[in-house]
Amino acid sequence: MINRSNKPYILVSACLLGSKVRYDKKSKPNSQARLLFHYFNVIPICPEVDGGLPIPRPPSEIQAGKVINKLGEDVTAYYINGANIALQTAKKYNVVFAILKENSPSCGSTFIHNGKFDGQLIHGQGITARLLRENDIVVYSEDMIDKILESENEKGELR
Repeated sequence: MINRSNKPYILVSACLLGSKVRYDKKSKPNSQARLLFHYFNVIPICPEVDGGLPIPRPPSEIQAGKVINKLGEDVTAYYINGANIALQTAKKYNVVFAILKENSPSCGSTFIHNGKFDGQLIHGQGITARLLRENDIVVYSEDMIDKILESENEKGELR
């Protein structure tokens, strides 16, 4: 990717941009996420797919530090692989921050599912969110998109 616009690069969960990459072959489009393209060079990522998991796939949750799918299979290696690919991409493009899908075992930045497949959430981080943060990359959830856009709008008015 050549930066022809001098806009900073960011990572964004592909499902937030409308890509049907989730475990259930659906997306979780965020109406504000597409506006990020006005201010940033957006790099869509899906660490689960990038790590080698298919679409669709059984849902997975973090249990005792491992990622286990609903069939009881340990799929941690796929999640780690996808997280490493996201980190390599972030470093390659000097990404300024990432906006990731909350509640995901890969991308959850504040909440993840509790590992019991009962729909309950707990405080925690997904595999990719944690690795990015460990490497000094700021991670936001989709709940922050409005504030990020507001901040960028304010910067534009001052130019």
